[in-house]
Amino acid sequence: METLRISATANGLNYLPEYLAGTTGLFADAGLSVTARARDPWTGVLDDLASGDADLALGGLWVPGMYAGSARALTVVCQLNHQAPKAIVHRDAPAGFTLGDLAGKVVLAPGIGGSAPYAVTAGLIREAGADPADVTFVRDLSTPMLVELFGAGLGDAIILDLVSALELEATGQGRIVFRNLDEGGIMPNSVYYCRTDRVDELRDRFTRFVACIDTAMTRLPATAASTIDGILTARWPGKDLGVLREATRQMTASAVWETVAIDPAGSDRWMRMLAESAMLTRIPAYDELADDSFMKAYR
Repeated sequence: METLRISATANGLNYLPEYLAGTTGLFADAGLSVTARARDPWTGVLDDLASGDADLALGGLWVPGMYAGSARALTVVCQLNHQAPKAIVHRDAPAGFTLGDLAGKVVLAPGIGGSAPYAVTAGLIREAGADPADVTFVRDLSTPMLVELFGAGLGDAIILDLVSALELEATGQGRIVFRNLDEGGIMPNSVYYCRTDRVDELRDRFTRFVACIDTAMTRLPATAASTIDGILTARWPGKDLGVLREATRQMTASAVWETVAIDPAGSDRWMRMLAESAMLTRIPAYDELADDSFMKAYR
């Protein structure tokens, strides 16, 4: 049995295929002993890669994008999410809401876990023909803090992960008016990346790992509800199981877990959005970000 250590930016429901692969023995059947830990603060994943305490980091593609061309060389081996499963909850949205309706509004964009909630939303606003500069974003605070403040009356809307959005909607303090799963298109969200200088050393293990994640994605829709419930209750014991089930259902019905293979056009789109938010020194091409050899079999 060979080891593979993952350092993750969170313990998220959108990571469910990895958890399923571990629970159902897919990793063990492939001769892998896979361990993972969620880092707080999330930037600890970079420390773990640098020290060798982790072989893979799990987090947003925007991180390898920002470091492209720098001394910290990172390589993506596959994706875990084919879409960004975020949603916008609005407290008083007009009928037929569009992203352009956020002009003149205050939007809370949690950022302590990274800048993706803001950058994706700003990019989608631009694609819709509106200007994110017309929106006042409150950023750089944690999700729990901004959810609490939204409940106390701060802001007109808030960008959240799907579980938090469903939880907030259930309180009656707002409703989900926009889901990236419906209207955000294809965008590589969470990906596995490593130090570029370790790709050849770990190639065989990475190849088996990617195959396991692919199998877990394929099997997930038909997996027994009791198995999924066991993962949900073990990982999020304080959460409402009904909300977790509904978020899982929505993500399973979407393209989030459709493939481990990154869509190059989706990568380019995400990098363009980041550049428009001044988060890149230059726009890296897909081939610079990823080692496509791990994903070619799944295109």
